[in-house]
Amino acid sequence: MSFPLPLRTHFRDASPLVYGCMALGGDWGGGPLTEADIAQAHAAIEAALSIGVTLFDHADIYRRGKAEAVFGELLKRDAGLRARLRLQSKCGIRFGDDTAPGRFDFSADHIERSVDGILQRLGVEHIEILLLHRPDPLMQPAEVARAFGRLKAAGKVGHLGVSNMHAGQMRWLQSALPEPLVANQLEMSLAKLDFIDAGTTFNDPQAATRPGAMAWAGTLEYAQQHGVQLQAWGSLSQGRFNDPATSAAAQVVHEIAETHATTANAVLLAWLLRHPAGIQPVIGSGNAERIRACGDAVKIQLSREAWYRLYVAARGQALP
Repeated sequence: MSFPLPLRTHFRDASPLVYGCMALGGDWGGGPLTEADIAQAHAAIEAALSIGVTLFDHADIYRRGKAEAVFGELLKRDAGLRARLRLQSKCGIRFGDDTAPGRFDFSADHIERSVDGILQRLGVEHIEILLLHRPDPLMQPAEVARAFGRLKAAGKVGHLGVSNMHAGQMRWLQSALPEPLVANQLEMSLAKLDFIDAGTTFNDPQAATRPGAMAWAGTLEYAQQHGVQLQAWGSLSQGRFNDPATSAAAQVVHEIAETHATTANAVLLAWLLRHPAGIQPVIGSGNAERIRACGDAVKIQLSREAWYRLYVAARGQALP
């Protein structure tokens, strides 16, 4: 099966799947890592590598830094692991504290300090990709560009991308950058259909019943036109379709899974892979067995009719 690829060859991966590391590192508290945390992370990472995944996605807030820390421990224990993968992390979300509420921060100082923390926890000198996690209303593109320029010149970061940004925000940030944004990570799944509904309900009364879709206007098109790699977080729909008895849509997922002799999760990923935008689903499970089962997604070639059958069943409403 062939997959649409982004225009920039430097961002191509051996697999169209990404492993998201948010489930690694134990609980969200401040306690130390345990050997059980390390063992679970090791099993998950090896499972992802076994199905061809090469890009591993982090964020500085995941498990309050423990997801990166446990990954760093494994990199320290296995000297050859770093050469087998690429690292991506995100910054820009700050938890509430005594001085301020939870907020987003794209100031140069915060971006640069965040990257230093990411590198320290991972135990590496460089990450291939840095994503800005959530749009900061106070963002100044020129300030972001200066911070990224310093990080790149220091050899700390290879490329810059974003997460949860629409086309206008990408365009505004790109206006100040000397090189192209390489990725945008967004919530896209069979349970989160705004990215598709934005096109199918345009100029139709159904748009009024699907207001979330309108925020997407032009985002997929911008990414495809400018070679921005789309990554889908939440791609497994938070387990919404695991039980065929729960909904008509879940029943369709399982029927198609049976047709292809595979799992429901593999069908959910294959549905995203079928889109011509070349979407990379991010697998967020911490269960090694489930991760390995996701590898089937690349073997499934959904017909146009099967793709639409899943879409219409999940949206619960006939197309306009």
